[in-house]
Amino acid sequence: MSQLPIILIVDDDANVLRAITRDIKTRYRKDYRVLSTDSANEALQTAEDLKKKGETIALFLSDQRMPEMLGVEFLVKAIPFFPHAKRVLLTAYSDTDAAIKAINDVQLDYYLMKPWDPPEEKLYPVIDDLLDDWLANYQPEFKGIKVVGYQFSPKSHQIKDFLAGNLFPYQWLDVQTNPKAAEMQELHGFSNEDLPVVIFEDRKYVTYTKNEDVAEPLGLHPNAKSDLYDVVIIGAGPAGLAAGVYGGSEGLKTLLIERRAPGGQAGTSSRIENYLGFPTGISGSDLSRRAIAQATRFGVEFLSPQQVNKIELKNSYKILHLADGATVNTRAVVISTGVDYRKLENGRLPEYTGIGVYYGAATTEAANCANKQVYVVGGGNSAGQGAMYLSQFARQVYIVIRKPDLIETMSSYLIDQINATPNIEVLPFTELLDAEGDEQLKKVTISNSNTKVEKQVDCDAVFVFIGAKPYTEWLEGSLMMDKKGFIFTGRDLQNTEGFSKVWKEEREPFILETCIPGIFAAGDVRSGAMSRVASAVGDGAMSISLVHRYLNEN
Repeated sequence: MSQLPIILIVDDDANVLRAITRDIKTRYRKDYRVLSTDSANEALQTAEDLKKKGETIALFLSDQRMPEMLGVEFLVKAIPFFPHAKRVLLTAYSDTDAAIKAINDVQLDYYLMKPWDPPEEKLYPVIDDLLDDWLANYQPEFKGIKVVGYQFSPKSHQIKDFLAGNLFPYQWLDVQTNPKAAEMQELHGFSNEDLPVVIFEDRKYVTYTKNEDVAEPLGLHPNAKSDLYDVVIIGAGPAGLAAGVYGGSEGLKTLLIERRAPGGQAGTSSRIENYLGFPTGISGSDLSRRAIAQATRFGVEFLSPQQVNKIELKNSYKILHLADGATVNTRAVVISTGVDYRKLENGRLPEYTGIGVYYGAATTEAANCANKQVYVVGGGNSAGQGAMYLSQFARQVYIVIRKPDLIETMSSYLIDQINATPNIEVLPFTELLDAEGDEQLKKVTISNSNTKVEKQVDCDAVFVFIGAKPYTEWLEGSLMMDKKGFIFTGRDLQNTEGFSKVWKEEREPFILETCIPGIFAAGDVRSGAMSRVASAVGDGAMSISLVHRYLNEN
């Protein structure tokens, strides 16, 4: 629950401080926290600390005559911390001239004469009016994680994408356009050279260089807790999450390892509308959140961010070598590492990755595309979902495809939505050839394959959703794969050259089993898999059933 706004009282006279604090608490304690001190310096330090914590002061109430500094001087020094807080001076009759002058000098909202008895007539009506006025313009301070950085910076995009993918709400503060960014710099003492910086709720901050920098403060766990697992699932896309839920629910000691963020490509989808049981659709991040909660409830251990670099075999056990040098021992493995978007290599487009050219990431960067012109490259469902989401922010969205239309590659419900959206235009027979800009993307060159006409157009951002490249480079040479790098499983293995040399079991491979007994592949990473969320979830569930059969044999 968020903290109540604060009334801060400062008066060096202990009796007066006690009396004013008592009267203020009597009236306002239900809606405000009331803090008091007899030291102006301590009050300033408190204001600074509260600002760093993301709390809010609604009203300062200060005595005028104090030994450390006059009340007017205190209020001047307090303004930078909470410029919208109401400011009230508590004065004796002899100080009224100073109070009146302060109305202009420090935008004083009111001055109260001592004594203020009875408070029902001389105190509460004044404070009520001031607090009502403050509340009318009050915007609650964001309480979560803050990210300060340059918008057009690959590292800024990387940390935003990581936080969003791992379902951590955050506030983005662009150091070039948002005054709050400079405020955070001054409060916490970091420089432009440190950016991007991640500020946590406990006021600590981290200069971001890689995802591992923020794992521990976020409560993520890159290190395994046990010496041996029944099954380790590598990759937390829909297939991996389903395997985790079924593995945990069926009593297997289960570990799930994810190198970046849960959900895979599906996790970046703004809305999945053809998944069973969600008639109004569900976002990829919400589906991931539900699956993680479900798996955690069943006791599944989750390592992230963590990467598996190699699988070593020792008798019937599998030893996973992790990127940080650690190892994990398991009896069975499910590989569900999914696919990555292929890269655009034309012209200077690779130079703008993270500073105008983004792979997936429509939900992460959409808010920064307000009233801008963006291009979506790709004709699949992911591209369509990304275009629909971006159309809520961007002035104009262009979908770039090489084919004549979207019919062959996109679901009809998405095509209907795109056709009904006035600020989306499909560009058929079109390809992006080049990019131009200074510190950020400004223009792209597009070409029409029919007319052979090339032209340069204004462009603020490109979102790429082209093709599927399996994340299997780390397995090179250890498993049998097709020419594109997808993993052969089950009966497909038996038609593969060299299979009989590596498979020495008397039985045939199970339907999702690779050429190594006890190592299974599920979801998009598997050769011949259907690229749909429901299909991946089915693979994940089936893989655990097969893991059970394998473990019973061994």
